[in-house]
Amino acid sequence: MSLLVINARLITIPAGTDDPGYIERGWMLVEEGRITGIGEGDAPETSLDEVLDVNGAFVAPGFVSSHSHLFTSGLRGLGVADTLYGWCDSMLGFTSHMSAEDIYWSTLHGALDFLSNGVTTAYNFTDPLQAWESMVDGKRVGNAQMRGLEYHTRQADGCADAGIRFVDSIGMDATVGTDDEIFERFGASVAHTRGLNQDLALGASIMGQVQWSPREDAAEIEVAAMRRFGVTNQAHFLESPEAVELQQSKFAMYRDAGALGPDMMFGHFIQTTPEIIAQTAASGASMSWQPASNGRLASGVALVPEMIAMGMKVGMGLDDQACTDVSDPWQNMRLGIYMQRARTKEPLSMMPELALRLHTLGGAEIMSVDDRVGSLEVGKFADFVVVDPRQPDMGPLWHPVRNYVLSSTLRNLTRVYVGGELVSKAGASTNPLAAVASARIHNDLPAVAAHFGHPH
Repeated sequence: MSLLVINARLITIPAGTDDPGYIERGWMLVEEGRITGIGEGDAPETSLDEVLDVNGAFVAPGFVSSHSHLFTSGLRGLGVADTLYGWCDSMLGFTSHMSAEDIYWSTLHGALDFLSNGVTTAYNFTDPLQAWESMVDGKRVGNAQMRGLEYHTRQADGCADAGIRFVDSIGMDATVGTDDEIFERFGASVAHTRGLNQDLALGASIMGQVQWSPREDAAEIEVAAMRRFGVTNQAHFLESPEAVELQQSKFAMYRDAGALGPDMMFGHFIQTTPEIIAQTAASGASMSWQPASNGRLASGVALVPEMIAMGMKVGMGLDDQACTDVSDPWQNMRLGIYMQRARTKEPLSMMPELALRLHTLGGAEIMSVDDRVGSLEVGKFADFVVVDPRQPDMGPLWHPVRNYVLSSTLRNLTRVYVGGELVSKAGASTNPLAAVASARIHNDLPAVAAHFGHPH
């Protein structure tokens, strides 16, 4: 299958430079799902299966969400009066009653929602096998019910069936079983993910749980799993504004266990100290920034410009549909820009070009998948969005890349491609399971609520 895109305002986001790689009138050649050529002006004549004339629309990399929970797509608008853990009690308290099939359809729905909004790759935190339980004195008790292995594997299946590229993040549930049993259970989940289509399942990772684990050696067991199974780790860390000193004290657990390094990511990373930032940056560890989520949950504003200035790699995530309520990457970028500028009173603290890089190649870099996704470069997967600046009309494009970030909305998004294949057109998924997924969450989730109670 070959596809030639012509008359495009290309935004390529090349690696190794801060330049956004803008081409005012360009072309892109796709063969067998990968980009084989990019250029300016008229495309070379060649025999092709399809020519897509975008007539001056933007063609840019599909967005990368470096922190996502796709299973939450049917749980929007919950916990609105709460910060993180009260919201978790509502949302995750509800999923504690869901079956493996419920969570499959919810994940599939969430992944299709991401794709139709231009997000083609996601670091996806799966709902752990151990059900949610409320925090007490800064940690969980660790004795909640365990679901069967299929509760995880069906979430990975949902991502694959949707056609989104993903890194599968798996909770170790380290309070249940012996260490050998924990490793065996985690290894089975990793093996399932690695048995899926590797063009979609880009990797496996640990859902770091030190922040709320009652185990004093929780970091050690995560590091042991990282090394045994060759996986990365992203921990929700220093997110909520409560019990900040207790949260900060747990950083030493990861540091002393040897977790810090390029395979370690910290999600949110808001309630930091200069020392924590310096040690993280020096180690090569990275962070994922979720501005829309951080605002919705009143978590605070991460010191992203300062982290970048110290050499830390940063990606941007949409978090989930339940705490951003709409998976809109343009909204996420703009909120991030505005929050940093309001905090620093310095416009240069977050420019549109940087926000775009963080939500594309930057996210791919911290996920260690930037060799395959995150930018429009020869050899990478042809994952891209087509954004029409005239529908609705933005007016003259005085600074095209900045206009793309600041003026685009989901209404401008006309097409989304994964591997050169059309997956969404005018906001509608091309996946044959889309209608079924919608019907299932509209039927199944209210049925759960009818039995166990309406979430607040």
